[in-house]
Formats: sequence, structure tokens, C-alpha cells
Amino acid sequence: MPELPEVEALAAFVRERATGQRVERAELGSLSALKTYDPPLEALVGRTVSGSRRMGKYLCTELDGIWLVAHLARAGWLHWRVPVPTGRPKPGKGPVALRVGLSGGEGFDLTEQGTEKRLAIWVVRRPEEVEGIARLGPDPLAPGFDRAALARALAGAPGQLKTALADQAVLAGVGNAYSDEILWAARMSPFKAAARLSPEETERLYEALTTTLRDAVARSAGQAAGALKDAKRTGLNVHGRAGQACPACGSTVHEVHLANRSFQYCPGCQTGGRVLADRRLSRLLK
Repeated sequence: MPELPEVEALAAFVRERATGQRVERAELGSLSALKTYDPPLEALVGRTVSGSRRMGKYLCTELDGIWLVAHLARAGWLHWRVPVPTGRPKPGKGPVALRVGLSGGEGFDLTEQGTEKRLAIWVVRRPEEVEGIARLGPDPLAPGFDRAALARALAGAPGQLKTALADQAVLAGVGNAYSDEILWAARMSPFKAAARLSPEETERLYEALTTTLRDAVARSAGQAAGALKDAKRTGLNVHGRAGQACPACGSTVHEVHLANRSFQYCPGCQTGGRVLADRRLSRLLK
């Protein structure tokens, strides 16, 4: 799933390539992806792209006073097309959810692979009209987000740190992959109670959170949209690396399945050498 660093880079890419261009085509390839009807999708045609920004994990592109908002979900992506294919995407056929053609002869497709179709698109007058954006917690890279802000965000978060870090109402933009990386960098168990951190633990988590995300944003900066996935993978230390050696201590990275996803951690760095139990098999170790 694209998370804060990748969506930040996609927004910068769209700003660089599309700002000042007029929309000539806006064609839907997935009827279920479009979540709004007023303004209609056709309202994009004839408008000029004036900017693009990230809000949490939402990609928000402004066009003469209205916004095209997209959430790429787990398997979505933005593909820049030069030139844009001449054919219209066929609803229900293929991965294209939305095709946008611009006046310069280029444009982009929003695509989603697989059968679990969760990519979502909105055309709105303000991004905050999208419910998920209205519910976002503080952004970890926003000016003014400090240790006190992190402590406030976690104070009301129920459950474990792993769940809290990836909860968009607690913190905006962090997902499954970067929450694994942040907890590894902070040397904290994924199952530690989110609301019970000591001041020293809060400090450690804050440093890991901001450093991990800023480093990932820096790696992604200037990358073409098509190269961002590889840039993300090469920067990961534990996520997606179950069975491999931890780059810090050499212990074997382990995996835990939780609900419909899995996450990875290093017992040597994060849990004092203890291997956490898989929820599918037994209760979680504290």
C-alpha cells in the first residue's frame, strides 16, 4: 500500500508534470471507484491543474477550484502515460480505474491490481468533504508536530502500538509497512500498550517516527512514479523480510498475522529475544 512517503512523492510528481495543463479527458474504468456525483467527473474536463498535495495517504489534485481526490488502497497506483492511450478504459475490464488526459498529450491512469477493488476516487469542492480526510489525525511531518503532539495522539489510542500507529484517526499517513519500520527503529514491541508509554519511550518513538518517514521521503524525492515502489522496498529493514537476518543485530526477522494482514519485527531488537505468538494460534504475548 502506498503510504505517506510514496503519496508525498506522487503529489510532487503530479505538481511537476501536470501543473498548468488543462484536462481534456476524464474517463472512468471502475464504476465502483467513484464515490461522488456532485460535481460530476465530467466537471474536470476543461479545468487546469493548479497543484497537488498529500493529505494522509490521500492524493489531492486541485483543478480551478475543485479537487480530484484519490485513495490508492492496497493495490492502487498512479501511472504516468506519454502519450495517453487513445482508447477509453472499459468499465470492469482491466486494472484502470480512471484515465486523465492532459493538454500536453500526456496524462495518467489510476490503476488497481487484483480482485479486491478498494481504490476510491472523489470529485469535491474541498478535500475535507471526503470523510476519511475529515477524520485524519495529526500529520507526523507537519510543522508543529512535536513530542507533545505524539503523546496527545497516543494518549487516547486503545490497544497496541502497532495498531495505533497505522490508525489514520491517530496519525495520518502511516500504514502497515512504515509502522513496522518505526517500531523496529524505536526498538519497541508491536504489542506494547499505545497509551502507556513513559516519557523516555515517547521520545524514542518520536525520533524513530520522524526520522523513518523523513528518510523515506528523501529517498522518494525526485523519483519517477514508476520507480517509487522499488525505492520503498530497498529502504525497508524488517517489513516484508521475514526469515532474513535483521540488519542491526543479526536475529531472524519474524512475522505475525493479525486480522487479514501480516507484519514483521525483530525479536532481538524489539522484544528482548522473545518470539511473539501468532494471534491465529494463541494469545499475543505481552
